[in-house]
Amino acid sequence: MRLSISISSAAPAMAWVFAVLAGTVSAQEKKGSIDVILVAGQSNAVGFNAIPKELPADPADRDVLFWWRCGDPPPDAHDSTGPGWTHLQAQPLGDPDKAKTQPRQYGNFAQAEGGFGPEIGLARALRAKQPERPLAVVKAAFSGTGLRKDWDSAEAGEAGVCYRALISETKAALEALESEKGLTPKIRALAWVQGESDANANDAPLYTDNLGKLIAALRRDLATPEMIALVAVNTRFGGGKNAFMPKIVEAQRAAAERDPRCEYVDTAEATIANTAHYDTAGTLLVGRLFAETLLRNEAAAARQ
Repeated sequence: MRLSISISSAAPAMAWVFAVLAGTVSAQEKKGSIDVILVAGQSNAVGFNAIPKELPADPADRDVLFWWRCGDPPPDAHDSTGPGWTHLQAQPLGDPDKAKTQPRQYGNFAQAEGGFGPEIGLARALRAKQPERPLAVVKAAFSGTGLRKDWDSAEAGEAGVCYRALISETKAALEALESEKGLTPKIRALAWVQGESDANANDAPLYTDNLGKLIAALRRDLATPEMIALVAVNTRFGGGKNAFMPKIVEAQRAAAERDPRCEYVDTAEATIANTAHYDTAGTLLVGRLFAETLLRNEAAAARQ
């Protein structure tokens, strides 16, 4: 016996099948995507004076993937590094160069138990507002570093070593998200906390251009042309005695005015531990300010 089905009678059934398949693919794509936030800069990105035991517990931290390398320049075996992808947490000391065989060796963190940067407040704030969006953070930060002398994307030598570390850590992290986690990563934003080391007569006048070059290079080298850049600095660095700090703030504001996908984040209200660094509460606040600025930027873009 031959089975005959007319096209007209089969059409509704076929439409239903295609709808189910389309819905399944859409759900798989949604489940498999993950936002990635980059955190980079110098000691206030490291979180040098943030104290882990003062960090309030948050069970949602286990829902945020975290990859890090931070410490003193240059990036090396003395850094604090994670085991690859793990969950959001304070970072322990690495193996600080106590003999100080190189300049700018600060011990990774001020505390023996380590520290944390704005990534904690940033990730917690984003998860609280958008719990449905999977989130990962890649952190690469090195104390006492300057744009010109450590983060120059065009330099193959020492002046570009921190930039290269950020690129290599990010690429390794993204690859691991795909190969180990089965996730499709999208770099959503850069949170940049730096500028104190550029608050001098030589570097302050160049800061706007150098920051713009850094952001452009990251977008190019990480193939993420739409990445939002959030830039900040400890405005109270130097205890009000560094005449070049206002110049750095002006330079960051100018960079943001030039780039529609760059936002200056004012951290003047963040509490400080000393004339160089945010304290625990200040570090958490800076992270929340990053999150608020990012969400505001994205909402404004969506309305256009």
